[in-house]
Amino acid sequence: MTADFPPSDRDKSPQADADPVRIADALRRSPHFRSADAAPDGDTVRFTTDAGINYTLTLKPAEPTDDDLLPEPVLTEAIAAAILNHPGFVTADASPREDTITIQSRNQVRHLLVLDVDHGNAVAPEDLSTPAFDLALAADKLLASEPSDSERATAELLNYIAATWDKQDLPLREHAQALARTLRTQ
Repeated sequence: MTADFPPSDRDKSPQADADPVRIADALRRSPHFRSADAAPDGDTVRFTTDAGINYTLTLKPAEPTDDDLLPEPVLTEAIAAAILNHPGFVTADASPREDTITIQSRNQVRHLLVLDVDHGNAVAPEDLSTPAFDLALAADKLLASEPSDSERATAELLNYIAATWDKQDLPLREHAQALARTLRTQ
């Protein structure tokens, strides 16, 4: 008998670490899918695409390989996954042995990304954009020209979340980032 956990308690469930549940969770977080579900003790993930078509994924044992199992993703695969999490892209295929990624944007433009180590022009980690910095930048944009009361309140909220980024939970971070993205496109 499996226990049903409400969505808020799913992370506390010992079965939340089951691969089918993680796959369904990843699909639910993607803008390309309407819904996804999996039983923690099963081997099937059911999902619905944005077009309303239902599919199933069945987890089967992989064929034996001589490749080493990696304790973490190859960098090109991690980059491809991050790109796929953005709603502006529909594909991102990593070729870890070649250090390339083929991507396609939603407006059907394809690019080949080539990964290379940048030995010159080193950027200090503190100079790179972070999600918290992006929130603060969006707040500054709101305050730049005679903001309304609601724009001022939104900017204050974004600044607060940016200042307390490490203390915020994932859903709040994701909502704040979505708000900042929307404000940047206006």
